[in-house]
Amino acid sequence: MAANSIQLCAAGSLKAALTDIAAAFESAIGAGVATHFGPSGLLAADIASGARGDVFASANMRYPQALHEAGASGRVRHFARNELCALARPGLDVTAERLLDRMLDPQVKLGTSTPRADPSGDYAFECFGKADAVRPGARAALEKKALKLVGAGDSAAPPAGRIVYGWHIDEGRADIFLTYRTNALAAQQQYPGQQVVELPEVLAVGADYGLTVMNGAPAEAEQLADFILSAHGQKILAAFGFVPVK
Repeated sequence: MAANSIQLCAAGSLKAALTDIAAAFESAIGAGVATHFGPSGLLAADIASGARGDVFASANMRYPQALHEAGASGRVRHFARNELCALARPGLDVTAERLLDRMLDPQVKLGTSTPRADPSGDYAFECFGKADAVRPGARAALEKKALKLVGAGDSAAPPAGRIVYGWHIDEGRADIFLTYRTNALAAQQQYPGQQVVELPEVLAVGADYGLTVMNGAPAEAEQLADFILSAHGQKILAAFGFVPVK
């Protein structure tokens, strides 16, 4: 990342949208933006340990709030919503109504991100908790069988340009992958046979995205945060499947 640019550290699920927003901001304001994307939990830990990040955009509210409460950043702002869904391999007999049965099937490989390192994994395990209310014992069974394929520091990386969730399914490491709707739709574009399955209402989990500007960041960093929350920024987020907050 260029030292003289605004350093934007953001959740991997925001890569496409925030890359476009950064370009639009640079064009409108004239300030450069260097981006770094990864699992929100790992990014937050790096920033807390001293890594530079002027604006931190997380796939949950908790990590930026923790930085704020530690006195490292300014206010936390809610800037987008997402939701969990299932990405399934071609040919798998699965619908929203049958999704829990398929996830519990011992023959079906269930992929998730890594809890605590990546909010997507936390949201998946929240879904497992909801499943327990529908079918007692489901939570323990799902947590035991879940394959934490992404989100950790040593997770396998896909070939350049490939969506990691679709890649794991295409390679046969997962039959169903619980991920954000935005990720699943992007994966389906790369792998058209893969299925995007909505979670039934009893299992539904929403994701609130938050950002914060770190103390000592240049004034342009606050302008970038404002731009993300502006009508222009929110329109770009919506184009990538996020639900705007304005």
